[in-house]
Amino acid sequence: MDPIRNPYAPGAGQRPPELAGRDEQLAAFEVVLERVAKGRPERSLVLTGLRGVGKTVLLNALRGAAVRKGWGTGKLEARPGQGLRRPLSSALHQAVRELGHRDEDSVDHVLGVIKSFAHRDAGAAAKLKDQWSPGIDAPAVRGRADSGDIEIDLVELFTDLGGLAADVGKGIGIFIDEMQDLGPDDISALCAACHELSQSGLPVIVVGAGLPHLPAVLSASKSYSERLFRYQRIDRLSREAADRALEAPAADEDAAYAADALAAMYDATGGYPYFIQAYGKAVWDLAPRSPITAADVAVAAPEAESELAVGFFGSRYERATPGERDYLMAMAEVAAAQDEAEGDAVLSADVAANLGKKPQSLSPARDSLLKKGLVYSGERGRIAFTVPHFGRYLRERG
Repeated sequence: MDPIRNPYAPGAGQRPPELAGRDEQLAAFEVVLERVAKGRPERSLVLTGLRGVGKTVLLNALRGAAVRKGWGTGKLEARPGQGLRRPLSSALHQAVRELGHRDEDSVDHVLGVIKSFAHRDAGAAAKLKDQWSPGIDAPAVRGRADSGDIEIDLVELFTDLGGLAADVGKGIGIFIDEMQDLGPDDISALCAACHELSQSGLPVIVVGAGLPHLPAVLSASKSYSERLFRYQRIDRLSREAADRALEAPAADEDAAYAADALAAMYDATGGYPYFIQAYGKAVWDLAPRSPITAADVAVAAPEAESELAVGFFGSRYERATPGERDYLMAMAEVAAAQDEAEGDAVLSADVAANLGKKPQSLSPARDSLLKKGLVYSGERGRIAFTVPHFGRYLRERG
């Protein structure tokens, strides 16, 4: 098969040629956009799931839907240890520009509030070289979003943004990837601001994406967050959707899959979108002709697995220390030994028993893996990999 015409796109956050299995989420978001723009009450949205299920791709697709409606949008990616003010200010600056409000005075006022919100990050006595410039020409507005209390400042900032958007009958969408990496104070402030928006009916929504434990992070910050956000679990694709993700791009290139090839691909990928793209690319490059057969999948599987071992699994494994790798391997062994009904999550106590150590002695390794985003804790006493099939990779690696 011609590799130049290969339609598959395995990449971090890269949109696949066919966004299969997400029609329900896209349709629901269209309703949210219309309701918010009309001043109807609507909750902000949180997408959760393992790595490789397409959260970032869907987040970008939702943002695209907002842009097509004429909304102002901004996106940021949270990072451990990074405050919210600077990246959020950049995102909101872009959102105001996209909104296209024609009253320059109103726009300058809101931009000035964004600027004051951003400058407060450096502190009032910071030297000029230490102050971050958000590229906003308007002067900072004193006494607005610059108190130093992130919760107060964020509520004031979102309120002014919502007023600007309401003037033109549109909305502002703030899209936050890796939301679980926000600091506790920033998470609390974001919840408080969303709570204020839900009560005031202003057309501003937050759409966050993160790992499966994100709802627990939000709930620990504000008890009302369970009612504040609409949670959507993004999981692997059904067999039908996975087949569509493979067949539709192939059909655009005048190629097809045999039925046994589609079954083999689903067995190999488990329906995870990133794996589908990785296997699809390898199979296309190595298959001699169309239609692609199960034999072609078998030949290409080692190539796909090698690529995943380096770029998807290996890059994460290399971030772990020797002690952390021992912990990961013990998790993989415990998961393999337990009933399938229990899923991938394992008891921390069982991991400790596997290693012949007391659970307390392993807390530093566990906490470090949590911070690195290699594992997550969905419920007290249990731990699971953030990456699908990671346990299998570790067991095969030995």
